[in-house]
Amino acid sequence: MRARSAVRVTVATLIGLLPLVSLGGNLNASEDECDRIAHWRTYSNATYVEEAGDVVGYEMALQPRNGTSISARVYIYEGVPEEGISVSGQLVGRKLTMEGHWVQHLIEHPSKKQIVHTQLVRIDGTLDPAQFRGTIEIEGDAKPTKVRLSHVDHIWTCKR
Repeated sequence: MRARSAVRVTVATLIGLLPLVSLGGNLNASEDECDRIAHWRTYSNATYVEEAGDVVGYEMALQPRNGTSISARVYIYEGVPEEGISVSGQLVGRKLTMEGHWVQHLIEHPSKKQIVHTQLVRIDGTLDPAQFRGTIEIEGDAKPTKVRLSHVDHIWTCKR
């Protein structure tokens, strides 16, 4: 019974949280971010929804490291683009497995109290030169999201 009450309180609290974004939002990544990942392998399914003025979808910028190690920035677009999430893991053959923490700075309403919300992000799938096929799992979501990301020249928010 206590666990069920805790879940209700957590859900009620999360419903009252809003991301710290400015009205109108900035649809461009910082110049530092764009320079940082300019030569990384990038995969995307992000699209711009003109009617809403929002970007939706996912992107990954991958940087191979030593041996099978790989690091990446993952971008989750749910309206106004947010900063990339740092993840790392392994690329063995075509099998890609990575994880990292998504840290969001939120404001609780009506108290306007600042809250840091952290969720584990896991990525599993198959990577080839043309696309990534797999899942992105965000802690707290009911189930992983199946994605197909195509190779692109750069992340959506670095298109200038």
